[in-house]
Amino acid sequence: MAAQLFQMAIDEGLLSAGKTELFASDGIKDLAFENFGVEKFWHKRIVRSGPNTVHPYRVNPEVRTFTDDDILFLDFGPVFSNWEADFGRTYVIGNDPIKLRLRNDAERIWNLGRGFAIANPNIKAHELYAFVSKEACDSGYVLGEQRHVGHLIGEFPHERIEDDKVTSYLTADNTLPLQRMDGAGNSWNWILEVHLVSPQHNIGSFFEQLLV
Repeated sequence: MAAQLFQMAIDEGLLSAGKTELFASDGIKDLAFENFGVEKFWHKRIVRSGPNTVHPYRVNPEVRTFTDDDILFLDFGPVFSNWEADFGRTYVIGNDPIKLRLRNDAERIWNLGRGFAIANPNIKAHELYAFVSKEACDSGYVLGEQRHVGHLIGEFPHERIEDDKVTSYLTADNTLPLQRMDGAGNSWNWILEVHLVSPQHNIGSFFEQLLV
């Protein structure tokens, strides 16, 4: 449903040149309610474009207008029937090969990370973080969200310890295995996210979804 929502945003022209990040964010919020009954998002809605794409989640840059030669990404966490989604995609307006490569590399590295996790069923969080970080570096990028490459997700609100910035995230400091159980005996589910930044061009890209 999250993928359908993003496609609707494209079909409605919310991501076209001349629109603002705020206009797109509000428009997607309305589409989510009208088509899926979504009334809440478990984290702030993010639409970033151009130089704003280099900023990590916690930063709130000045609202920007899309140009006819631009790169932008969406990061939304709609709650569908009390279950959290977390979905991120990058889009390019125009045909700039640098922006297109940056967009494609985020998805490519995400898939490499997924493959690495699946091939190593006893993998620990810090090992997946190290793998994704190295792939980004080897491709000429740095991680825009340097603190982590993913986090827990589940039934709203998902289980987490207040102020826990380690064991609920795929971080360099989390030495626990991904395959664990929550307090109710359910398997934990993870979101894997890849936020690439090209220091040379001052732009970034983003790709995230459920790690399955």
